[in-house]
Amino acid sequence: MTAIETGGEVVITVAPNGARRGRAEHAAIPLTPEEIAAEAGACEAAGAAILHLHVRDGNGLHSLDPGRYREAMAAVAGVCGLVVQPTTERAGRFGPAEMMAVQRALAPEMISLNLEELLDGDSGPEQAAARDFLAEIHAAGTIPQYIVYAPGQLERLRAWWERGWVPQQNPYVLLVIGRYAGPPGRRADLLAWLPLLPAAWAWGVCAFGPEELAINALAALAGGHCRVGFENNLERRPGEPLAGNSDQVGRLGGVLAELGVSTATAAQARIRFGIQRP
Repeated sequence: MTAIETGGEVVITVAPNGARRGRAEHAAIPLTPEEIAAEAGACEAAGAAILHLHVRDGNGLHSLDPGRYREAMAAVAGVCGLVVQPTTERAGRFGPAEMMAVQRALAPEMISLNLEELLDGDSGPEQAAARDFLAEIHAAGTIPQYIVYAPGQLERLRAWWERGWVPQQNPYVLLVIGRYAGPPGRRADLLAWLPLLPAAWAWGVCAFGPEELAINALAALAGGHCRVGFENNLERRPGEPLAGNSDQVGRLGGVLAELGVSTATAAQARIRFGIQRP
């Protein structure tokens, strides 16, 4: 089993675009491989270690096309050393087969998935296929990030882990605070999650809305990792847009430095998460 280190530096992930937002919402949202790569380089310079990657199709819609991922990943690798974490988010367009195809085609250093989306139901065959796929991810040396949107999803993930169906010794889970098209995240929401987490697990947060920075700082102080970016929030404060994703990455890094919290480089993040590649 891969052992993820706990304690030490906080890892900042940047999610620069997401599955839904477009230029009408912010002119600086990066959508093409070249734009994503330029933003990745700026975010690495500002203190990010991981890139949470979404790609779009020719119409600007969310895509899980491995070819488009390869193009974006190659562009990013040409300008910086960030760990690239493709998403398998379905976004109402795809199913488990397309989710699995991303991992099988790319075998990336990290991948992001939601167990409920992978199951797409609760039948015996669906559970068996999901268990086999989690084992595939582990065998490929890819580190999964398990996204959870509600306590019930965390409870199911924990039950699978206790049965040995989640192969990681201490899985990495991302707690989603707030919603894209729903209520924004609040600091109190994070505090409600913390008692539900197994002590050995690595965890982080992403937060929708104006409390993004505060929630991430609180998570870092509580022993978690951080994710910021235009997928979740576009503003420094209500009515004042961020200039770019690197703006928020730098702000978070500055706050954490003032609080005495060290942040990881991409190389340190690879060590923290047990990424072992030639």
